[in-house]
Amino acid sequence: MGPPRERPRGVPPAPLDLVARVLAISNDLLLGSKVEAMLKAAGHEVTLAPSVPDDLEDVDLLVADLDAEDPQTLANLPIPVLGYYSHVNVGTKEASEAAGIALAVPRSRLARELPDLVAGLLRG
Repeated sequence: MGPPRERPRGVPPAPLDLVARVLAISNDLLLGSKVEAMLKAAGHEVTLAPSVPDDLEDVDLLVADLDAEDPQTLANLPIPVLGYYSHVNVGTKEASEAAGIALAVPRSRLARELPDLVAGLLRG
């Protein structure tokens, strides 16, 4: 983590006990890069990937585009999942809730509150 001046305004560093290894799944390069930058600025170790790998041993939390991955598959993973979706896609929201995703939010909320959402999931 760099000095505070390198963090975007409004992105506080994560407390050391809440620093995580995060895997971000996104088909949208722009949003995926934003997720990666925000989480790195908050002190997390982030890997960006187009899909969920077979081995999640070194991952504490998954942030996934619910348009790119099946919510039921994500809900069965052994780690917490923060899913995001387009606000107009009500079906994806309902599918994620039915599957048991730990937290599913619209993309706009993710863009505003990502570090806080991740901290909440890590606290349990």
